[in-house]
Amino acid sequence: MAKGFFITGTDTGVGKTVITAALIKSVQTFGLRVCGMKPIETGCLREDETLIPSDGMFIKKISRMEETENDVSPCRFENPLAPFPAAEIKGRPVSLEKVHKVYHTLSRKYDAVMVEGIGGLLVPVTRDYFVLDLAKDFGLPVIVVGRPGLGTINHTMLTVKYAINEGLVVAGIIINYHHPPDSSLAEATNPEVLTKISPVPLIGVFPHLKDLSAQAIEEAALQNLDLDIIRSYL
Repeated sequence: MAKGFFITGTDTGVGKTVITAALIKSVQTFGLRVCGMKPIETGCLREDETLIPSDGMFIKKISRMEETENDVSPCRFENPLAPFPAAEIKGRPVSLEKVHKVYHTLSRKYDAVMVEGIGGLLVPVTRDYFVLDLAKDFGLPVIVVGRPGLGTINHTMLTVKYAINEGLVVAGIIINYHHPPDSSLAEATNPEVLTKISPVPLIGVFPHLKDLSAQAIEEAALQNLDLDIIRSYL
């Protein structure tokens, strides 16, 4: 079975997709065959009868995968909601069997799989199954992506400690500038505070990128992420 990471966030909209791409590009520099996966994606655009997973397709492009969108984002919904309510509105539950089958197929083909979760760990996938449970089932170490600004210390520590208490291995934290910096004191001090109080390491502070090309993401990853920590799990 392949190794890899499960990328979760302190909230939705923290830029997990870009960080997933950055991890893919980082691991490719180790000479490993790596792919990405977004098992469940909501808010997909409809083209004729097909739902297009924008995050999944971005991951597919960055990792240069030959697989189809069904092998990157096997469960897709149109409404931009958590999977459970999106599936209820559609009248079609999330197929966990399909999700697990695709993951195991990818993990046999590649050296490493980068799995992007949806929202945070307690986002419901079904009535009694959460993103946390998906991370447990995949058995991958978790990377927590957080915002740089005010409030991220609390949100990040809650996520990290809850994950650890639930038995997950948390590899570390990445602070991501998903939006341009606001030059606040909180942004300036939060990374250092987290290194002092967090039980897991800060893997890096990822800059805001206007250019989301594979080359730009790789350069930013190599300059701003602790590759030794990443490599130690592979």
